[in-house]
Amino acid sequence: MQLIYDMLGNTILMASFWGWLIAQVLKTIIYVIVNKNFNPERLMGDGGMPSSHSATVMALVTSTFYHYGAGTFEFAISGVLALIVMHDAMGVRRQAGKQAVVINNMMDWFKELDKDIPTEQRLKEFVGHTPLQVLFGAILGIIVGAVVSSIG
Repeated sequence: MQLIYDMLGNTILMASFWGWLIAQVLKTIIYVIVNKNFNPERLMGDGGMPSSHSATVMALVTSTFYHYGAGTFEFAISGVLALIVMHDAMGVRRQAGKQAVVINNMMDWFKELDKDIPTEQRLKEFVGHTPLQVLFGAILGIIVGAVVSSIG
């Protein structure tokens, strides 16, 4: 039980959690507005606006800065982690999503040709982010990190 209290009392961990949660909820709301339908996978899924990965790591960086300062190893570690995560979201993971679209289209084309391709093996297309999605996720994370750190 003490572990749960310790985790809930960890402002840096809570800032990261709230950054992720708020980004996921916003992502779902934006998806509903743009696509006019609710997709429950958006609540937990990757990709979309804003980047929950960026929001999470920037809330971590911001709250670490608030509690430890810019000259500490804690801040350095969280900052480097954030750069890696956000770069990966825009790079490798975004390219994987683009490839998934092409492969899924090929599977549809093979199905039209009456080839035996199981459609339940479709690839997830929402896995990466555009630079704008990463930017807005980062801004959200900074705001959430600052708010949670000033409250806690």
